[in-house]
Amino acid sequence: MIVASGRSTRQVSSISQKLVDILKTDLGRLSKVEGKDAGDWVLIDTGDIIVHVFRPEVREFYQIEKMWAPMDHK
Repeated sequence: MIVASGRSTRQVSSISQKLVDILKTDLGRLSKVEGKDAGDWVLIDTGDIIVHVFRPEVREFYQIEKMWAPMDHK
């Protein structure tokens, strides 16, 4: 899983589109994309790797990185 941020909805959409284009042209990988039109949170499913591209406020709100953070057992 890869988590990235863009500074605006336009940048999030552009980053996502560029990544999908590169995956297709350079690696021959087709990707499923969700959320590109809204540009707040774009999910790109390449099969082996999931890429999340967020606006900073949306990334902070969902904090998906914490789902994989080690838990303290004290």
